Amino acid sequence: MTRLAPLLVIAAFAAPAAAQERFDGAPRLGSSDGWSLKPRGRVQYDIGHIERPSGVTLPGLGGVDELRRARIGVEGTIPGGFTYVFEIDVASDVVEITDAALGWKVSDRLTLTAGQHNNFQSLDELTSSRFNSFIERAAFTDAFNFERRLGVSATYSQGPWTAQAGVFHDNLLDVDETDDAVSLDGRLVFAPELGETRLHFGASAHWRDNGEAMATRYRQRPLLHATDVRFVATPSLPVERETSFGLEAAVIRGPFYAAGEAHWLDPSATAGASPTLFGAYLEAGWFLTGESRGYRNARWDRTRVREGGAIEEGGFGAVQVAVGWDHLDLESGGRQNGLQASLIWIPTDHVRFLLNYARLDYDGAAVPAAGGDRNYAVDVVGARAQFDF
Repeated sequence: MTRLAPLLVIAAFAAPAAAQERFDGAPRLGSSDGWSLKPRGRVQYDIGHIERPSGVTLPGLGGVDELRRARIGVEGTIPGGFTYVFEIDVASDVVEITDAALGWKVSDRLTLTAGQHNNFQSLDELTSSRFNSFIERAAFTDAFNFERRLGVSATYSQGPWTAQAGVFHDNLLDVDETDDAVSLDGRLVFAPELGETRLHFGASAHWRDNGEAMATRYRQRPLLHATDVRFVATPSLPVERETSFGLEAAVIRGPFYAAGEAHWLDPSATAGASPTLFGAYLEAGWFLTGESRGYRNARWDRTRVREGGAIEEGGFGAVQVAVGWDHLDLESGGRQNGLQASLIWIPTDHVRFLLNYARLDYDGAAVPAAGGDRNYAVDVVGARAQFDF
């Protein structure tokens, strides 16, 4: 009986009308009156090597590996135009709720969302980790502490225009009885199609009040999340408020795509310096097998292997190459300039393998090398195996 319980729950969920099933990575059960349920998840395993600068003895350099993400959840629809998503990540010692949100499609153009979800900062940040061209996102997205937060938001789309705005609190892991942080976030995207070319232009603005001075550090790992070493890092700052602005641009034409972003962050500290932090990247890629990078809802989406090209159809899958420049300036916390290359193999729509190389040059690094040298370079190689459903 215990083994049958999950099947009974699913059957009961779909009971209001005759169940219909379709499959895209996982079965979606639905009924004619608007109910549906689909399991979702992803597993990403990373392995790599981070060069150790001369004289640096910190652990976490050299060979590293990590179960980067191991997520499981559900998504679906509820009669009345409602959608839901709930997902947890069990890759670390702490089980983390990543998404927990209820959406309401008020009309074909307007959708309201409540719960824990992304707050409209950066094309790269809003794109699912399942679809990025590099193992990790641009350095500034992590350094500037972008994350999902509890809040309410609205998305309005008409033609090539998408406008997003919301009021947010904190991530579920950080909320407590004394937490009265609040942020206002907005993003505007213009994404026209000109013949066979898709363009993307976006801008975002963000303001956050921590409620009281909060000890905050801005820092970043050398490409791979598997290490806790940060070669660039500010000292702990008593930050009361943050104001930031971002610009986005991208183009897709056939198998070619390119993208770039710039983001400025001004933290307001109660004591000491209040630096202006800056991050930017440029990225370009090509599908050697003829696919085109997926794009939907003002962000990158899943790339589908061309018809007949997937492994299960007797083909080899999709092969993508990408190169990029990744810049992060934390002022007194150091600067990072990275040149990166990525080789991606997508044997079938829901399986990906990535091989990355990065040459990271540091100026004024937070971690001194031999003789106190803070200007040096680090080579990083990383690989990822992933599947999602």
